Amino acid sequence: MGGSERSGGAGSKPARALGKAVVGPLLATAARRFRDREAFFCAGTGRRFSFGLTNERCNRLAHGLAGLGLEQPDTVAFLCNNRAEVPETYYALAKAGLVGIPLNYRLAPVEIVALMSAMGAKAMLFETRFTAVAEKVRAELPQVKSFVAIGGAAPTWASEYEALLAESSSAEPDVEVEESDPYYYNLTSGTTGLPKAYVLTQYNNAFVGPMFEAFDMTSHDVILTVFPAFGRVGFAWIAAGVLFGVRNVLMDFHPAEALRLVETERVTISNLVPTMAAMLLADPSLPQRDLRSLRALVFAGAMFPEPLRLRTAASLCPAIYEYYGMQETGTLTVSTPADRKRYPHSIGAPLALSDVRIERPDGTAAAPGELGEIVGRSPATCTGYFDKPQKSAETFRGGYVHTGDLGTMSEDGFVFIKGRLKDMIITGGQNVHAAEVEEILLAIPGVADCAVFGLPDEIWGERVATLIVKSPNASDALTVESIETACRERLAGFKTPRTIVIQTEPLPRTPTGKVQKFLLVERFSREV
Repeated sequence: MGGSERSGGAGSKPARALGKAVVGPLLATAARRFRDREAFFCAGTGRRFSFGLTNERCNRLAHGLAGLGLEQPDTVAFLCNNRAEVPETYYALAKAGLVGIPLNYRLAPVEIVALMSAMGAKAMLFETRFTAVAEKVRAELPQVKSFVAIGGAAPTWASEYEALLAESSSAEPDVEVEESDPYYYNLTSGTTGLPKAYVLTQYNNAFVGPMFEAFDMTSHDVILTVFPAFGRVGFAWIAAGVLFGVRNVLMDFHPAEALRLVETERVTISNLVPTMAAMLLADPSLPQRDLRSLRALVFAGAMFPEPLRLRTAASLCPAIYEYYGMQETGTLTVSTPADRKRYPHSIGAPLALSDVRIERPDGTAAAPGELGEIVGRSPATCTGYFDKPQKSAETFRGGYVHTGDLGTMSEDGFVFIKGRLKDMIITGGQNVHAAEVEEILLAIPGVADCAVFGLPDEIWGERVATLIVKSPNASDALTVESIETACRERLAGFKTPRTIVIQTEPLPRTPTGKVQKFLLVERFSREV
């Protein structure tokens, strides 16, 4: 009897499946199932796109990029605000087998150039508001041969996005894409220099369903996407709309406009960070807005102070979902409104297909209620950092991602965060590693030593703070203002310290030389 050894007979190892879990077919399927249903409302431009039209435009972009000479698995960077061209770019890359670099527009131009250089980008799509950044890329990276301008008049050295689509085929691209193929580089704050990056595969991004099933999503929902789509969370909400056939309102967050869109577009669900909720609550237009369409608000990415949570439930939406995970892991746990009644201080229970446990320092599993490090994995979890083998070995070990968070787990599987092992600050939903900021500060003339730490903040969750030790021979030019200016030249705005204190006394350190930052947090929480 013939057949391969992987045919599933006794003693053989069967293939995982005949079909594949990749991203491009998800949109093609949505175009068939929901063809004339509205997929995206681009609030910034007032344009509306059906699922069928979105799929056609993605196909045209995929062919257009091929016409520029790009082929699988070339790398394409894109720099754009939350507008319809972002999902088009994501799905065009997925269909063409190209690898994306969604660029954080908050990064300094020098950081963008360095990232594109390190990752070997050959093309760049950019919104015309970022033309100056693209010009810097063009001047410093000869490897980037093709530029495509989105919105407005394109410079002479760039192709115009709509013209590229108009001249390209609308047929489905004939490219063989595998589950293990790289899909895009996601960026997370680094500890030194550039942000860390890791590669997400097609397989990683095909598994968004469990997270949104936990949010009780149906085709009757209307999503308001305010998270920047350059990040993994923003793309997840785009992908959820495609998977569930849900209308998605794309916007760059502004409190008054967000409230207006909830009312006029009858939004039912949105993912915010606590900072956004505080801004919505403070907006003078709130009392005049009808928010009764909202059935759920979703939060993650920052500490959620209890007073703000109560005000959010009272004035915006009573049903609050929370989720937990790292950029590297994808979502690991979800706490529903029903869960919160049972366990008010838990971050929820693991999602379907997620594996979460509490680990002792020796790598063994902790008992229920025992404090340890939260580790986790899921089909959405990446396998390592780009070009950082040592950091990958530290974080991705024993088959799990080690989150750096301390926590416990109840006997019935609910997780409770108790603190952080990692020296990271979460401000307005953005991760800031203290060592990255400290490296910039120590390069400033007159700075002998420094410590960067997080202080509690009612609006931002935490704010970045620094204590500077001034050199004995430092000039009078070393001031709070000069330090802030130097940081803004080298760092994204959210990484720049909001509290800066200069002193001549040394930092408090342990006998082994480690700065005792908890003492600084205690001191400045009282003084500032």
